[in-house]
Amino acid sequence: MIDHILKYFPSLTESQISQFQLMTELYPEWNEKINVVSRKDIDNIEVNHILHSLSIAKFIKFKDGSSVMDFGSGGGLPGLPLAVAFPEVRFHLIDRIGKKIRVAKEISDAIGLKNVSFQHGDSGECHEKFDFVVSRAVMPQPDLVKLASRNVSRIQRNALPNGIIALKGGDLNAELRSLKQRTEVVDINNFFKEPFFDTKKIVYTTV
Repeated sequence: MIDHILKYFPSLTESQISQFQLMTELYPEWNEKINVVSRKDIDNIEVNHILHSLSIAKFIKFKDGSSVMDFGSGGGLPGLPLAVAFPEVRFHLIDRIGKKIRVAKEISDAIGLKNVSFQHGDSGECHEKFDFVVSRAVMPQPDLVKLASRNVSRIQRNALPNGIIALKGGDLNAELRSLKQRTEVVDINNFFKEPFFDTKKIVYTTV
């Protein structure tokens, strides 16, 4: 059972519970064939990967009708958990590694997601605009902002200004120095109490 997810998201529908449960079963199966999560960490898929992805859902409640790009999505994290959490928001997952995006698509299809699209390629090949770009430990924030800003729409529809939301860990002072004026850093252990989150952060930069 997905006890950790339910502890923090008690109002999930039966459909969402089923999707998350299936996700925790499918990732280990696919990881045997195509390595999308560290093999030594796959047993912790619920907390270290799915719940970690869902910390963004504690930071912002995307308004229905919003669109979000998952930059460097790999096997679908954080995009797929967020797509389950926000069924009325459109998610576009992009990654340069075809076999990883294939895993994300297979899992998405298996759990019945209808609000997700996929792109194998470089972010520069995506010319769409989104309310937010999300990312999970893909590259330093200044590089991410430089590459992804062109995909952020100027039309505002959410409570927070449009921007880039990244999941990161460790000491970020040097990395974020050049972005200090427009970046907010939030400790994930404000939301989740498992020890894994003690060093994990959400980094939000407006563009």
